[in-house]
Amino acid sequence: MAFDSTEIVTFFVISDSAGETATKLAQATMAQYPTVEFNLFRRTFVTDQDTLEQALQDALAEKALVLHTLINQELIDYTRSFCEENNLFSFDVMTPPIEEIQRLTGIQPTRQPGALHLLNENYFKRIKAMEFAVKYDDGKDPRGFLEADVVLLGVSRTSKTPLSLFLANKNLKVANLPLIPQAHIPKQLWEIDPKKIVGLTNNPDILNNIRKERMRSYGLNPDTAYSDIEKIRAELDFANDLYEKLGCVVINVASLSIEETASLILNALDLEDHSYYGTDTSGEK
Repeated sequence: MAFDSTEIVTFFVISDSAGETATKLAQATMAQYPTVEFNLFRRTFVTDQDTLEQALQDALAEKALVLHTLINQELIDYTRSFCEENNLFSFDVMTPPIEEIQRLTGIQPTRQPGALHLLNENYFKRIKAMEFAVKYDDGKDPRGFLEADVVLLGVSRTSKTPLSLFLANKNLKVANLPLIPQAHIPKQLWEIDPKKIVGLTNNPDILNNIRKERMRSYGLNPDTAYSDIEKIRAELDFANDLYEKLGCVVINVASLSIEETASLILNALDLEDHSYYGTDTSGEK
């Protein structure tokens, strides 16, 4: 049967916790179809059969694609039976990898709902990392460079602050420094291992457009010294010259999302993603 372009494709996320895992899967799928209209409904903290049945009935009414991250076996079995009987597509996100780990290790899963979000030691490390990123944002205190796992450098509008917070969400302590030609470079920058420094750069034309839009968002004239293309080139030249002297990793963020840039940083600096909240085996950094 051909798909009617006026139809709306609906996802139903059902979870015994916050539903973030299945939601991200749905969003990643939807991103592959920019011309299709989607609805996304979430039914979270579903821990009993009555609540689950209502969620499934709602999904059936929408003829939805069901994505679930249930961990209770009875609820999983009920969902599978309901969807099969009513010809609903369903995808069990959790069971296949859990069963494979059980097969490999012989260890039974805890089957504890919301285990990813337990307030354990790793969770509180993440909170401390977030506080660190805020404290040492925008070069507020260069002494933070000495304690940081990652130091981000870059001219204005190269995503230093969003990246700092995104990496902090992965339990990494991040400090950043805005670069301005002829500005003083803190001595601490030369005292740390260049292997934990990342220099961010961008294409002049793209940075020019970003800065103009920034000025417009403030209701100001977009054509200022801040957005002047020649001054931008001078800033980028200054930054790239510093990166060469430091011998640090350089990443051009021109065509990258925050997530993609963060992934490149983790790979380039050989850092682990500790954003999960399970048992922390990484040790102290």
